[in-house]
Amino acid sequence: MAEEEKKEELKEESKEEEKKEELQKKTEREDKAKEKPLKTEEPKKAEEKVEDKSEKKEEKAKEEAVEEEKERFELKDQVISIRRVTKVVKGGKNLSFSALAAVGNGNGIVGIGKGKAREVPMAIGKAVEDAKKKMIEVPLAETTIPHLIRGVAGGGVVILRPASKGTGVIAGGAVRVIMELAGIKDILTKSVRSNNPVSVANATMDALRRLKDPDTISKMRGKAKDRIWQ
Repeated sequence: MAEEEKKEELKEESKEEEKKEELQKKTEREDKAKEKPLKTEEPKKAEEKVEDKSEKKEEKAKEEAVEEEKERFELKDQVISIRRVTKVVKGGKNLSFSALAAVGNGNGIVGIGKGKAREVPMAIGKAVEDAKKKMIEVPLAETTIPHLIRGVAGGGVVILRPASKGTGVIAGGAVRVIMELAGIKDILTKSVRSNNPVSVANATMDALRRLKDPDTISKMRGKAKDRIWQ
């Protein structure tokens, strides 16, 4: 009887082992079946990566275009003069600084402004902000101005004359700073009467403000560009 029981136990153990093997085979088959769709998804992922790269290239191109536009319209500022101002009050004297600054993009846009503060950096910052509010557009004829012009402001008188290419900016002080920031590379200038930088700068801006574009004038008058100044 004991031998028969042992045989039955061995049979049952062998059956259990067979069942385990079958289960293992089934699980392996299921794992393989799951892996197959993953392989088919790999090319999709590659396509997505290619699309991401193309999108990144487009974004970079857009960013570069925006940076170029910023460079074109990027404003540069330069200080023309800084003066120390004293205000006499009942308690004594209050010291402060007055700054005159010019702002321009080097492509036909320029402006000047004044600022006053107890410290020099604050005064310059106020002057630059004031200049940005007072910018004007200057008509250019390539590297110079279209015609002769005379500007007057207070005691300052400035004469601006067109010049041929290669002449350079023949100017000094406030006039030179404004010409360079406006993008004028060839010009002849003369400052008459007052040497006060504020008066000279205002006279220069008056002259630039009254410059006229030859194209618009020729259309208005119905004349050729060569004869509109006659």
